[in-house]
Amino acid sequence: MSKIPLEIITDIFQQLPVRSLLRFRSLSKPICSLIDDPDFIKLHLNHSITTKSNLSVILKEWDLFTVDFDTLSAAVEVKHHPLYAAGGTEVIGSVNGLVFLRHSERNLAVYNLSTREWKKCFVVEIKPPRRDWIAGYVYYGFGYDSVGDDYKVVRMAQFIREDEGGGGGGGDGDGVGGLDCEYDVKVYSLKNDKWKKIEDLPIRLRLLSKQFFHVLHRRGYGVFAGHALHWIVPQRRQLGIRDCVLGFDIRDDKFFEIPQPNYESKGMNFQVDIGVLEGNLCVMCNYEHVCVDVWVMREYGLKESWCKMFSVQGIRWISAFMFLRPLIYSKDGGKVLLEVNDEKLVWYDWKNKRAKVVKIRGGPSSYGSEMYAESLHLMSVVSLRDNFLSVGFKLKL
Repeated sequence: MSKIPLEIITDIFQQLPVRSLLRFRSLSKPICSLIDDPDFIKLHLNHSITTKSNLSVILKEWDLFTVDFDTLSAAVEVKHHPLYAAGGTEVIGSVNGLVFLRHSERNLAVYNLSTREWKKCFVVEIKPPRRDWIAGYVYYGFGYDSVGDDYKVVRMAQFIREDEGGGGGGGDGDGVGGLDCEYDVKVYSLKNDKWKKIEDLPIRLRLLSKQFFHVLHRRGYGVFAGHALHWIVPQRRQLGIRDCVLGFDIRDDKFFEIPQPNYESKGMNFQVDIGVLEGNLCVMCNYEHVCVDVWVMREYGLKESWCKMFSVQGIRWISAFMFLRPLIYSKDGGKVLLEVNDEKLVWYDWKNKRAKVVKIRGGPSSYGSEMYAESLHLMSVVSLRDNFLSVGFKLKL
């Protein structure tokens, strides 16, 4: 091994799955140092993302499942995460191989699915500003601050008057209500294990909540792209207010609005949703559940960089597009993997307008989905990895 140049070892190792690299840490101290080196960890992650290797799809339901992206054949339940005993755990987001888990407002954790390292988040209680106010919907987002080299959680807690509380976490229907509310916005730093209160809140935030809107299709979870988290502020037709894409820059903790593309009217009403497609912010323009246009922002923050990538319509075995989210392009670039109606993964060939449902064994009947890249990202926290190595590998060595 000592006669093999380090460059060759590095090139070989960057192509391996995390499971193998964890085993190889015990080969020698130099190999262990290489695998634990922050530069190698970034190299390995970038190689996985670029080549679309070592990727999985997380299926989010009452329980969590993962599906290997290369095969997309069998779902495996994730039973070893730190909040598993509590049940009903949601994945809020995934960045650089870390996922943010929520079981309740008091039970939050950041977890590496590959190394099984985790950190329980210190939690600040959500308190209404006045006695006659109650908590409404609580919005979350998870992202990476590249300037501060820190992972952050954004929590936006809505408060409404007790006599106005209703289903769906407060807010109104499609009417003119919803302005008589307040928000408490805090940002959690994984590095410092502290929460910071955000004071300068935009007036648009008062329009964020709309009855049931953010509960459906997990719209309340921020979408991370560029250097910011994003939420849809839904349209209010009676007020003449269009959908707004509200961003929160996690580098400087500032809110801002994202310029949107010039949507086509098509003679129909439409609803805008947001997603991320291979690192780029995208919007899905849904025309009365009949047709969905997918736009991608190729240069973050620049309105002129919006490009309509494809439209999805006329699939005979899908009666209505209640919700559609693109996840990732195929390795040959000819198809895109779609999540449709919280119940199907579909390969869509946009050039030939053909779709093929992905049949997954052992998965839930309905779910949200999230792309996940294996990572060696290390956290100086309580870790399950030693137990994982002893239990998971002894029989195979």
